[in-house]
Amino acid sequence: MIDKVPLLHTERLLLRPLELADAEAIQQLFPQWQVVRYLNALVPWPYPADGALCYLRDLALPATARGEEWHWTIRLRSAPEQMIGSISLMLAADDNRGFWLAPQWQGQGYMSEACQVVDEYWFEVLEQPLMRVPKAAPNQASRKISERGGMRLVRSESGEFVGGRFPLDIWEITHEEWRRRR
Repeated sequence: MIDKVPLLHTERLLLRPLELADAEAIQQLFPQWQVVRYLNALVPWPYPADGALCYLRDLALPATARGEEWHWTIRLRSAPEQMIGSISLMLAADDNRGFWLAPQWQGQGYMSEACQVVDEYWFEVLEQPLMRVPKAAPNQASRKISERGGMRLVRSESGEFVGGRFPLDIWEITHEEWRRRR
């Protein structure tokens, strides 16, 4: 596996590897109901004052060091000092990509753009045969990102989210399907 998380970029975005210094920006942006309500119930809510620091220090960065996860902050190329969200890849069963975007930057196509470059990294650099992403069924914005990316719904079950119990949909795309779309 790849040892280092690379800097990725798109026409409008910089995806910078997550680092401990990002804790303060995450702590300011992340604990908003619009951001967390459809996330896995493992996310503590109300979000503690040290939530971002603990997440980075105890979970995300150690998993990155083990080569099991890849995490990026999302930033506008026009304002690289400002974090607007985060996107991650994971080697977990049925949970290979996750993301969040602060509300003021939602609905502008930024997350679809970030997913394109991260998906390319997943398939072309990490050479993974399949990507599966779980999402709360009521999260229509996230569903549209999966649909635009060529994913298909493969299974529904029940899930626990910060906002309560919702149907959990598993979306997937194979490496070959992804390649054909390019």
